[in-house]
Amino acid sequence: MSTVSRPRGAGTPSPRVDFGYATATLRARRLSVRIPVRLLLVSLVLFAVAVAAATAAITVGDYPLTLGEVAAALGGGGEPFQRTIVVEWRLPVAVAVVVFGALLGIGGAVFQSLTRNPLGSPDVIGFDAGSYTAVVLTILVLGSSDYWSIASAALAGGLGTALAVYLLAYRRGVVGFRLIIVGIGVSAMLGSVNAYLITRAEIDDAMAVGFWGAGSVSRVSWNGLAPSLAIAAAIVLAAALLAPALRRLELGDDAAVTLGTRTGPVRLGLMVTGVATSALVTAAAGPIGFIALVAPQLARRLTRSPGVSLLSSAAMGAVLLAGAHVLSLAVAQVYRPVPVGLITVCLGGLYLIRLLVGETRGHYTGPR
Repeated sequence: MSTVSRPRGAGTPSPRVDFGYATATLRARRLSVRIPVRLLLVSLVLFAVAVAAATAAITVGDYPLTLGEVAAALGGGGEPFQRTIVVEWRLPVAVAVVVFGALLGIGGAVFQSLTRNPLGSPDVIGFDAGSYTAVVLTILVLGSSDYWSIASAALAGGLGTALAVYLLAYRRGVVGFRLIIVGIGVSAMLGSVNAYLITRAEIDDAMAVGFWGAGSVSRVSWNGLAPSLAIAAAIVLAAALLAPALRRLELGDDAAVTLGTRTGPVRLGLMVTGVATSALVTAAAGPIGFIALVAPQLARRLTRSPGVSLLSSAAMGAVLLAGAHVLSLAVAQVYRPVPVGLITVCLGGLYLIRLLVGETRGHYTGPR
């Protein structure tokens, strides 16, 4: 059930609903959540755009298809070879770009809220680099490449890096900007470790790890995606349960404690959840940079919300990764295949330059 409420004010209420302030109350059994109507509508539209882009991507490839042929194959009709292409080869990739993009958006929103800085995202702070290093060690040193080994290594590497960055940045508390600077330094060190391991590996292994490290969703299959979806559902549920506490932490620790929030355990839970989002994507598709950085801020501008939102950030992340996937397929038609991670890095790098220039000139007015 959903209801729309308006803020209290003096005078006769206007029949016109102001979507910038109206809220929708979503109730399910004992759970009740109030969401701004504009944020909800924008998020739904963004998710629809992401699904549309991912569906359009199914039609592109060495064997082009029409939307009608895709619909027929999804419905169990069409030619057997077309059903194989759509259901077995391209559909898992289409699902992955939407789900993985949403996870990256959630991870970025969590850390930007915790650090109160638009630069606070897992890829900038170095958690992605930690996951990547752990996976490289697993593949090149331990010689293991099955899904659960890689997934476990990615999560352990991300959490270990997060702990190291937190301890190095701790000085009677942790300041968001200091956490980011320390994370950038740790990320650079881990990058040198990765380069050393790759140069010492066999040519075939080095090429495989290098291509995986570029971030590619093209090799995603149902065998690896099925467990990823189950873990992603658990991560999203944890983020949804911790979202109210995250809003209270944005008010400051003193205010959060006054409102009944146990700041230590909540902050730890949020950090584990945020690291898990990028670790899961890294395990399944390799490190895909800058979506976690860009998605929360773009979503915030569209929704005109005072802070970043997990829902709109997830929707924007899905749009960005789905769009990057479509762009990579378009480039492959005229040149050669390009991993989606390289496209997100190129486009995200331009955004980062703009963000840093705005910070330097004092033009940025977002949350810090």
